[in-house]
Amino acid sequence: MTPEDFIKKTVSDNPVVLFMKGTAQFPQCGFSGRAIALLKQSGVKNLITVNVLVNGQFVGGSDIMTEMFESGELQTLLKDAKVV
Repeated sequence: MTPEDFIKKTVSDNPVVLFMKGTAQFPQCGFSGRAIALLKQSGVKNLITVNVLVNGQFVGGSDIMTEMFESGELQTLLKDAKVV
Protein backbone atom coordinates (compact mmCIF):
# COMPACT_ATOMS: atom_id res chain seq x y z
CA MET A 1 0.00 0.00 0.00
CA THR A 2 1.39 3.40 -0.92
CA PRO A 3 1.48 6.20 1.67
CA GLU A 4 -1.22 7.99 -0.30
CA ASP A 5 -3.44 4.90 -0.25
CA PHE A 6 -2.83 4.48 3.49
CA ILE A 7 -3.79 8.09 4.22
CA LYS A 8 -6.87 7.97 1.99
CA LYS A 9 -8.08 4.70 3.53
CA THR A 10 -7.37 5.85 7.08
CA VAL A 11 -9.26 9.14 6.76
CA SER A 12 -12.08 7.52 4.77
CA ASP A 13 -12.61 4.68 7.24
CA ASN A 14 -12.49 6.75 10.44
CA PRO A 15 -14.47 9.81 11.51
CA VAL A 16 -11.56 11.44 13.41
CA VAL A 17 -7.88 10.89 12.63
CA LEU A 18 -4.99 12.76 14.23
CA PHE A 19 -1.56 12.53 12.62
CA MET A 20 0.73 13.24 15.55
CA LYS A 21 4.11 12.76 17.15
CA GLY A 22 3.72 9.68 19.34
CA THR A 23 0.47 7.98 20.28
CA ALA A 24 -2.66 8.96 22.17
CA GLN A 25 -1.31 7.06 25.19
CA PHE A 26 2.18 8.55 24.88
CA PRO A 27 2.30 11.87 23.00
CA GLN A 28 5.82 12.95 22.07
CA CYS A 29 5.31 16.73 22.04
CA GLY A 30 3.17 19.38 23.67
CA PHE A 31 1.08 19.99 20.55
CA SER A 32 0.20 16.31 20.22
CA GLY A 33 -0.67 16.03 23.90
CA ARG A 34 -2.84 19.14 23.78
CA ALA A 35 -4.58 18.01 20.57
CA ILE A 36 -5.46 14.66 22.19
CA ALA A 37 -6.74 16.41 25.31
CA LEU A 38 -8.90 18.83 23.30
CA LEU A 39 -10.43 16.06 21.21
CA LYS A 40 -11.21 13.97 24.30
CA GLN A 41 -12.66 17.00 26.13
CA SER A 42 -14.83 17.62 23.08
CA GLY A 43 -16.32 14.16 23.47
CA VAL A 44 -14.48 12.28 20.72
CA LYS A 45 -14.61 8.60 21.61
CA ASN A 46 -13.45 6.86 18.43
CA LEU A 47 -10.13 8.62 17.88
CA ILE A 48 -7.59 7.09 15.53
CA THR A 49 -4.00 8.34 15.75
CA VAL A 50 -1.12 7.87 13.35
CA ASN A 51 2.40 8.23 14.72
CA VAL A 52 4.41 10.40 12.31
CA LEU A 53 7.75 9.63 13.93
CA VAL A 54 10.29 7.61 11.88
CA ASN A 55 12.50 5.56 14.17
CA GLY A 56 11.76 8.00 16.99
CA GLN A 57 12.49 11.09 14.91
CA PHE A 58 10.13 13.68 13.49
CA VAL A 59 10.96 14.64 9.94
CA GLY A 60 9.29 17.78 8.68
CA GLY A 61 8.36 20.64 7.40
CA SER A 62 8.64 20.53 3.72
CA ASP A 63 11.57 22.98 3.62
CA ILE A 64 13.65 20.73 5.87
CA MET A 65 12.61 17.62 3.96
CA THR A 66 13.56 19.29 0.66
CA GLU A 67 17.04 20.03 1.99
CA MET A 68 17.35 16.49 3.31
CA PHE A 69 16.19 15.06 -0.03
CA GLU A 70 18.62 17.18 -2.03
CA SER A 71 21.53 16.11 0.17
CA GLY A 72 20.49 12.43 0.13
CA GLU A 73 19.93 12.43 3.89
CA LEU A 74 16.19 11.73 3.58
CA GLN A 75 16.71 8.67 1.39
CA THR A 76 19.31 7.32 3.83
CA LEU A 77 17.00 7.89 6.81
CA LEU A 78 14.13 6.09 5.09
CA LYS A 79 16.33 3.17 3.98
CA ASP A 80 17.77 2.84 7.51
CA ALA A 81 14.20 2.79 8.86
CA LYS A 82 13.43 0.01 6.33
CA VAL A 83 10.42 1.86 4.96
CA VAL A 84 11.70 1.97 1.36
